[in-house]
Amino acid sequence: MDPRTVTAFGLLASTLLVLTLPIGTEQGPHERRLLNELLDNYNTLERPVANESEPLEVKFGLTLQQIIDVEWNDYNLRWNETEFGGVKDLRITPNKIWRPDILMYNSADEGFDGTYHTNVVVRHDGGCLYVPPGIFKSTCKMDIAWFPFDDQHCDMKFGSWTYDGNQLDLVLNSEEGGDLSDFITNGEWYLLGMPGKKNTIMYQCCPEPYVDVTFTIQIRRRTLYYFFNLIVPCVLISSMALLGFTLPPDSGEKLTLGVTILLSLTVFLNLVAETLPQVSDAIPLLGTYFNCIMFMVASSVVLTVVVLNYHHRTADIHEMPQWIKSVFLQWLPWFLGMSRPGKKITRKTIMMSNRMKELELKERSSKSLLANVLDIDDDFRHHSATAANSTSAFLRGAATLDDSSGCSSAHRELQAILRELQFITGRMRKEDEEAELISDWKFAAMVVDRFCLIIFTLFTVIATVAVLLSAPHIIVQ
Repeated sequence: MDPRTVTAFGLLASTLLVLTLPIGTEQGPHERRLLNELLDNYNTLERPVANESEPLEVKFGLTLQQIIDVEWNDYNLRWNETEFGGVKDLRITPNKIWRPDILMYNSADEGFDGTYHTNVVVRHDGGCLYVPPGIFKSTCKMDIAWFPFDDQHCDMKFGSWTYDGNQLDLVLNSEEGGDLSDFITNGEWYLLGMPGKKNTIMYQCCPEPYVDVTFTIQIRRRTLYYFFNLIVPCVLISSMALLGFTLPPDSGEKLTLGVTILLSLTVFLNLVAETLPQVSDAIPLLGTYFNCIMFMVASSVVLTVVVLNYHHRTADIHEMPQWIKSVFLQWLPWFLGMSRPGKKITRKTIMMSNRMKELELKERSSKSLLANVLDIDDDFRHHSATAANSTSAFLRGAATLDDSSGCSSAHRELQAILRELQFITGRMRKEDEEAELISDWKFAAMVVDRFCLIIFTLFTVIATVAVLLSAPHIIVQ
């Protein structure tokens, strides 16, 4: 490049630099002189008021973006701007001037004060604006009784640590509370509001009143995540347990299905337990619902064992009690609208069956012991004379037959055939009775299955609806 071109370019840059500088400005020397005059005899321990008997008013505000807004008027930091070249404000480090020792009383931060000390903007009329950003951690009591449909109120209590209300009067910067205009939306919580309140409290340590400003952060948990990831899977698992009552006992998988669902729900609840708040002050609503569903599934496994027990009972081991016949073979099937093939169960048939049993019992009680054992009619009580004559005639006929050698062999064969017929008839009657008893036990098991299906279905629906209706709100997206 030509040296003359470089020289011309340097002259042009110097000219532009001179043109961009403010013309006639003398703020540097004036600010230096002003700072020296203000801070030479300034005492950072002195409360900046004209009359020491009056309190210093400090305006306190909070922006929900990790920013605190503190404003007060320092009597010792006033000047006439015309005497100092039109300087209207200064930026002074906070350790050079007095500032209120406002801290958060319920802080949970390790350093207690989580703010970053920035410069204080001082105006010519003595007004001081201190806006330190910071991350605040406060201690809040969590109310998880309605988890995950809960609202939380967290207080942030700010006040002076050493100045009482007669020396420092803390005033809300805005009556509406905190500034929410710069708040960034959170994925788990929905911000309802952040009202502020001024409190004057008398503590036991000191007779003077102390003023504080308390901001209450009101938040509501967003339930869409918990609804689709916790409640819906739990309802689906519990509905699978209901299907176990529709599975036939002869399939051999009825108990296996119930135990598998119980284990699945147990594993799922162990995962959910990590999500639930680990406090013992109250039982969360979701935890109560899960415990109810767990109890329902466990009860379904127990009742499945009862159903299988009833279904596989035999006549040579178990005898059906009368109360089981009355409850599971008559009244409960009639209530559930169930019937057996060829036997329609109605209230009229139940009453007729009970009446027939009563008449049979009365008839057996009126017959003699020999008639009950032989299962024959007891007519000789009412016709004793006829029976005696018949018996005599039978004995004479038997004697006559014994005298005849030709008829004795035929008589013995007839007796043998009669005994065989009685044995076969008794065996067939016993098999029919056993088959009928086994059929009764299977029908009783079917009735228990149907009853449990209805009861547990109602329990699941009522528990789910009760949890959703008792919650303060259902879904907050």
